[in-house]
Formats: sequence, C-alpha cells, structure tokens
Amino acid sequence: MRIGLIGAGAVGQSVGALLVAGGWCRELFVASGSQASAHGLAADLEDLTQVTGSAMRVTVTTPKAMGACDAVVLSPRAHFTNTAVRDVRMAGLIANTALIVHLARQLTGYTGVAVMVTNPVDVLARVFAERSGCARVVGIGAATDTARYRLTLARHLGVPAAAVRGHVIGEHGDAAVICASTTTVHGEPVTVPVQRVRDELAARPRRISDGIGRTRLGPAGAVLDALTHSLGLADGVTEVSVRQETGVWLGMPVHYTDGIPTLCPPPLDDSESAQLDAATEKLHTAYRLTEEI
Repeated sequence: MRIGLIGAGAVGQSVGALLVAGGWCRELFVASGSQASAHGLAADLEDLTQVTGSAMRVTVTTPKAMGACDAVVLSPRAHFTNTAVRDVRMAGLIANTALIVHLARQLTGYTGVAVMVTNPVDVLARVFAERSGCARVVGIGAATDTARYRLTLARHLGVPAAAVRGHVIGEHGDAAVICASTTTVHGEPVTVPVQRVRDELAARPRRISDGIGRTRLGPAGAVLDALTHSLGLADGVTEVSVRQETGVWLGMPVHYTDGIPTLCPPPLDDSESAQLDAATEKLHTAYRLTEEI
C-alpha cells in the first residue's frame, strides 16, 4: 500500500509512526505547508523505520504527486487563533476550508480513499469530496467520540470498556448524538447518564490539549482504523463520517467487507432523531458558508 500524508503536525506525526509500526504500508509520501516540517517528519520516520526494522520507504513530495496513492490522509491546519469556548472544532471553518479547497484542486479526480482529519471534519470531508470529485471520502471523529463514550460509561458503571456497546454519531462536535437508547452493557440495556457523558466528551479533548498541547494519539488511531477498513485490510464496523442521503457528511457506524462500505445507522428514539436532524441542519448551514471559497 502507498499512503500520502498531508500535514506534519501532531496527528500527522502520530499517523506516520503508526503506519511504520503497522507493517502494511510499503511507501509513505509526506507533504506539508512547510518544507522544513515535511523533511523533518520524513527524517524522524526514517529513523523509526531503521530502529524497528520496518521496510517502509518515506519520501517528501507534493500533494499533487499523490494521485497514485491508495489513500491520502488530510490533516493540515491553517494558522489561526482559536478563542472559541463553544463549537471549538467549528472555529477553523473558514481558514481551514481554504486549505482543503486548495488540496482538492491539486487532487481533482483522485480515485483512492481520502481520510479527512482537519476540523470541522464533517464539513471539510464534504468540501473535499465535492471540490475534488473523489468518491471515497471519509472523516474521522465519530470513532474517537464513540471510544470516549464507551470508556466514560464503563468507568461510571465499574465494568470493562469491552462490555459496553453503543455509538456516538452525527457531528464531531457540540451536536454529537449519544445513542443512549440502544446502548448495552454485557448485552443488556442500561440507563445512561447522558449529561454526565456529554460533559466528559467536551472536557476530555480540552484536558488532553491542556496537558500535551494537542490531541494526537486517539485521532491517529481513528485514522488507522479508517484506513485499514476502507482499504480492505480489515472487515467489521467502524464509525466514520460519510455522505448521507441529504448530502451532508455525518458520523455513522459503517460495516466494511473487503473495503466495501455498508451504512448501518443505529435505531434512534424520538429525542435522538431530533438531535440528528439538528446536527444535519447545522452542518448543512456551515457548508453553505464555504461555497464562495
């Protein structure tokens, strides 16, 4: 497999390291807005390949030269100061849209898998898909939210996280939908303290960023999960942001078989359905703000 990595920041660095460790990526192509950061990351990853005995080859290139890659990971971030206290991930909408539109022009007609990392991820996955014409675009975020949900609920109930089955869908942001009505523990229905969980989902990324500067490892793991499923390296269900019938990209459970996706949305109660409708409208409204960029 040949993977293109656009963006050499915290998540890009972590994705590169996971690809070295994974052993299935033959070539990794690195691009960044800064040549210094691209060459720096490539050199660091080369060191890692030597230390670990990996056969992966790392090359610095341009996004335009990644057209033959099996997948590209899009994790650039524009320079802006985020002062938002609500809708934090939406704050970079305009600045990051300009970056993604530029990349979409360079990758027009791309036929591989594109994994969007840059926030607001659901909107920017749609922007990239519609501007590039790429038919296989997924965004990450719902998998991280779902993992945090299961971990939080498991700790609240004093059970192993593996015993919890449940999803967080919709927006990767303040309009995320906690699917409490279908959540089970050891296969049995459970009462979910929804507000407590929602508070933790909001606080956890802030806690990580305050401690180490930026979330990186969880999102990088979600990228690897999206890659292995969408490239047919693993079968099963994962949560990714994908196109809905409305044209909006939303986080949903998707079952992959040999890389072929089948959407499998969980049943929702009336309140959850209303929340999902609100998330859909919110993301569509945000997308309209990008149309003139």
